[in-house]
This record gives sequence, structure tokens and C-alpha cells, in this order.
Amino acid sequence: MKGKTLGLTPILILLLQSTLVLCRIAFEKLTDVDFQGTAYYTVRNLSLYECQGWCREEPDCQAAAFSFVLNPLTPVQETRCLLQNDTQANNPMASPQRSVNTYYMVKLQVRTESVCLRPWAFERVPGKALRGLDNTIIYTSTKEACLAACLNEKKFPCRSVEYEYGGMRCSLSDSDRRTGQHFVQLVDTPGTDYFENLCLKATQACKGPRVFTAPRVGVAEDKVSQYAGLHYYTDKELQVTSESACRLACEIESEFLCRSFLYLGAPHSSTYNCRLYHLDHHTLPDGPSAYLNAERPLIDDGEPIGKYFENFCEKPSANSNPSGELPVTIEHQQDLNMASNLTRNDANCDKTGTCYDVSVLCKDTRIAVQIRTNKPFNGRIYALGRSETCNIDVVNSDQFKLDLTMAGQDCNTQIKTHGGGKETGVYSNTVVLQHHSVVMTKADKIYRVKCTYDMTSKNITFGMVPIRDPEMISITAAPEAPPPRIRILDGRQREVETVRIGDRLTFRIEIPGDTPYGIFARSCVAMAKDSKSTFQIIDEKGCPVDPSIFPAFIPDGNALQSEYEAFRFTESYGVIFQCNVKYCLGPCEPAVCEWGRESIESWGRKRRSLPVNETDEAGTQEEDMNISQEILVLDFGDERQSTDFLRSDKPGGVASEANFGEKTVTIVEPCPSKGSVLLLGVACALLVLLYIATIFCYYMRKWLAPPKHL
Repeated sequence: MKGKTLGLTPILILLLQSTLVLCRIAFEKLTDVDFQGTAYYTVRNLSLYECQGWCREEPDCQAAAFSFVLNPLTPVQETRCLLQNDTQANNPMASPQRSVNTYYMVKLQVRTESVCLRPWAFERVPGKALRGLDNTIIYTSTKEACLAACLNEKKFPCRSVEYEYGGMRCSLSDSDRRTGQHFVQLVDTPGTDYFENLCLKATQACKGPRVFTAPRVGVAEDKVSQYAGLHYYTDKELQVTSESACRLACEIESEFLCRSFLYLGAPHSSTYNCRLYHLDHHTLPDGPSAYLNAERPLIDDGEPIGKYFENFCEKPSANSNPSGELPVTIEHQQDLNMASNLTRNDANCDKTGTCYDVSVLCKDTRIAVQIRTNKPFNGRIYALGRSETCNIDVVNSDQFKLDLTMAGQDCNTQIKTHGGGKETGVYSNTVVLQHHSVVMTKADKIYRVKCTYDMTSKNITFGMVPIRDPEMISITAAPEAPPPRIRILDGRQREVETVRIGDRLTFRIEIPGDTPYGIFARSCVAMAKDSKSTFQIIDEKGCPVDPSIFPAFIPDGNALQSEYEAFRFTESYGVIFQCNVKYCLGPCEPAVCEWGRESIESWGRKRRSLPVNETDEAGTQEEDMNISQEILVLDFGDERQSTDFLRSDKPGGVASEANFGEKTVTIVEPCPSKGSVLLLGVACALLVLLYIATIFCYYMRKWLAPPKHL
């Protein structure tokens, strides 16, 4: 018995360790398909990653359907994000619907520590399998356990998974649709789904060398490029100086697994000429035949179609690069400026074979320059002209960072201004990567770093511009404006959803505290739930319409707030607040509002006045963002009830319901109906009659009883 107990001890320890691993949130993505589900929120003109981020943060969100279409008049991609709190995607028997230009993302709970920080961990193809290339077969009770096994696999890079729901069969493979090339294709397999691991590093995407070429699919290259420009969602846009720089950006991309890129030709002005995609023709449900159905754009704006390249996995060779090493692309060509006729044309690689992946992170008070190299670096990095006050020493490291302060003279960060001395929000500096501790050599690198703070949301971009040896590389970054939100707080600073008329409330518009932006609000309206009645509380200038009902906004850190007393509309309990929010760099200036004989300040606009030319320039940079918040306002004596759901908005009866934005709130009316009053009256009458009959029977029995004789 003792031996059996000792034999069970390791098993119990393993079970205990497995329970200690917490579930991590991950996503699987499906391309050009959609599943039925219950939608509870719809947002337009968000980016793909903002849509996925909303679903990640929302506890009720189970899936997000992101769709986009190219508006030929702008031309920009107009998007729609649909959040679902219930989805058929988790039902193995459900059949997806084809939907063009749609990415469907399903939230997963995966019990592993190996989940990557990328937007989605797996690409799912329902009803398909890649037969004959299995490395390991295991049996798991759930799909999530199978995906976790792939992420935890150490013996080989797990590139794909097949899960058979009926037999609970989990097949792990080091091959996928690209490593198998044209010899192996997906086959229809009902009851089985195919998954590709997107948490792999770029160097693990292929068994052999990973190269980028024009897809050899039997379709003209310009037709493929045109389809990619119209129907591929642009994950990141950059400005580069050459095709090789665009290729390098795709090779070293770490935020997502870059499968293809579109190079639009030589740069001109400040437009982006390099687009990175997570898609290739293998990802499309129709494969290469999708390119044949590409339609011409409605309006030809004369812009170049560009050259499209996607990754291709070559056969592995004996001297292939080890896993984990950064890919290095070397081009040999004639260089008229150098004595040697063999030079590296890559702006990010030096003559020693060291390549630098430089990125910029724009903060509110500093610029963070992050560097990764494919070889350990020894030397120092510093701001040009401030080598003693703004520097770090690097000792045998392939990852390091330099923080450039934006204020003061320690790092000599320059601020671009207009002719009148007004700051434009553009901060720049020059960074030197120097191998030797004292002298600069031709192997060193010089980078021009720039952060642009404006009122639009942009992807982080960089451009590579070799000037001389040491080469000068320009890097530009623009931090995204954070999404604002409305919070309504009570006197104890607790967020509330149901209040009574006259309650003292605090109306707050907030953005995260670690952003360099300030906000200002205007054109705020209060609406009834049925949208039949509206009342403007803040006008288009940012001034309160009636301060006695809703006072002016005042700043509170990065937030705006106004204290008011709860009100509601006559025909509706639900009140919807909607505001137009814009951004400015740093604190925003207040608007001076006239109310009677008084002048008040309200933080409802960016500036008091601007010259005509500056106003036009600012207008081209600003971007509106509308936000809304709902609150339920009850009368005195009403009972609060915010968890039940009804299907009528007609007053009277026992309860009433109000719908807005696919949310439902139930209100229990305190007044009884006529039927209930009548029923109560009948019941009381019966009780009185019963009481009288009881008394009557008691005295009659006592009176008829014969007297007792002693």
C-alpha cells in the first residue's frame, strides 16, 4: 500500500502543477467567414487591432467580427467592429458563412504560459485538414487543450494543429500550408478544424530559408497587386526608400507575423509607400482564384498599383540559419561611390554583418529608442552633441534602449515650431550607435529620430534614408490617440448606472493617464432612450447651454468633469449622453463662455482663436470621435431593477423596457394596476365575510347549547 501511495505522488504533483497554470486569453482568427451570434455592440471606423482589443477587455465579448470596405472617393478603408456575447463559432456542427473582407476573431481560454502577445495566436480553417504530415498525435478533451499543447511543444516548432472534435484527436505538425508548398493541400474533413500557429517567430515560419517573391500562382502580377491593395487589410504602413527596406521591415516585424508586403514605389512627400500584411494567398479561402475575381476600382486616382511580394519557404539546407537569429537580406550590386564593387545596400546593416532593428516609442515626456541586433553589440549609444549627459554603455547585448528626454538640454531634443513660434508637436533628435568608446568609425550608425504628436491615430512608422557612411536613418513615430470613455459617478465616486432624479452626479470624460494628449469636448447632447427627445447640454463651441442643468467642463488631470443633478425626459427613464471629443498635445485651452453677465471657462475646445492659415492646417489634422454613455434615472419612490429584461417600452403595467445600442434595462413600476386593486378588494371582502361568519357561528353555537346543571 505504501508503494502505491508513493507511486501516486508524482501524478498528484503534476495535477497540482497543472491546476496552478492560469488560463490565458488568446484569439483565433478566421478569414473571409462569419458566424451567427448575438451582437451587443457595434463600432465603426476602428482599426483591426482596436476592435480585437475591445473584445479582449470586454468580459462579455466572446467574438468580434471585423469588416472593411475601401471607399474609392476618399480613398480610405471604412471599417465596422461587431462585438458578440454569444457565437456559433464554438459549436463544431455550425457552418460558417462566407463574408468578403471580414476577419472573425474568437476569444479562447488557453491554459498555458506560452501565449504570445500578438492580437491572435492561431489562424483557423474550419472543416479542413493537412493529411500525412503529423509529428505527434495526442488526445485532448477540448480544442483549447490541443492548442495549448502546440504552444508548449519543445521538440519541434509546432506550425499547425488539426483537432477532430468527435474523436478528440489532436495532431501536431511542424508543417503548414507553406512549408508543404504545392505538393500538399488542405482537404475537406468534416468535424475537423485546421489551425496555424501565429505565435512563431519570423525565423521559425519556415523549415528552410524564408524569402519574399512575387506569388507564382498563374495570375498576372499587377492583378495580384491590385487585389492586395483593395482587399487586404493594411496592418502597418511605412515610408521607406527602397523595395529592400520594405522587405526588411516585413522580415523583422514582431507585432504580427508578416506574410506579405506591397511596395508602392519611390517615396514622395510624406505619403506611405510600404504596406505590411498578415495575409498571403494561402490564407484566402479561395486561394489564388481570388485574384482572378479582382474588380477594378470605381475611380482611378492615378496612384501606382505597386509590387506585391509574399513569403515563400524554400527547401531546408544544411547551413540554414539557426532558429532565433534575425534574418539578414544582403544585396550585391555595383556601388559607384565605393572602391569595392560588393557592398551591402541595406541601410540597417553595417559592413561587419551586424543588422539593427530600430524602433521608436513616443511617450508623454520622453522618446524611447529601442534597438535589436542579430549579433551581440559592444559600444555605446548616445544623443548627438550630448554624449556625456544622454548615453548608455552596451556590453555584449542584442537588445538595449535609450530614453531621450523631451524637455531640458540633457538630450538636446529639438521642437519644431511655426513661423510665429507656435509648437507643432514634432520632436526630433539624432542618435549615434558607436562601436568604440571614444572614436567614431565607418561601421557606426546615425539615426534621425522623430516623434509627431497630432490629433489623428496613426500606425508607428519609420523611414530609412541612408545619407553617408556612417549612414543616417530617419525614424518617425506617431503615438495613437487613446480612446476616451464616459463615466458617471455618485457622491462616493462610485460608477453608477441607475440613479434617482436630483442625485448629485459627476460626469467624467477620461483617457489613460500615461498619454501625451489632452482632450476637449463639445456638441454634447442628452437623448431619450427612444431617441424621440434630445437636449443639447454643451454647444459646438464647448460652452454649456444651460449651466443650471449641466455646468461647464473643468479639467481633472487628463480628464474632464462636470457636476450636475440627475434629470430625465418625461416619456423615458433612460438618458443617453453623447459627446464629440477631440485631442490636443498637452493641456487644452478653455473656451470663454458668456452666460448672462458672467464669463465662465469651459474645456470644450482646443484654442481661443487662430489665424486663418493655422486654422486650416489644424483642421486637416483633427479627427472627431463620438462617445456615448447610458444612465437610468428613476422617479422618487421607484424601486431599482437593472438585471431583468422585458420587451416593451410602453409605460403602465408591471414593467417597461427601453432599448438602445442592443442593451436592455428593466424598470419595475411601483403603481399597481386596476386588476390588481380589484383583486385585492375582492380578497379583503371575502376575509371580512369569513370573519363575520366565524363570529356568528361561535355565538349561535354558544346560544343553542343546553345549560349545564349542577
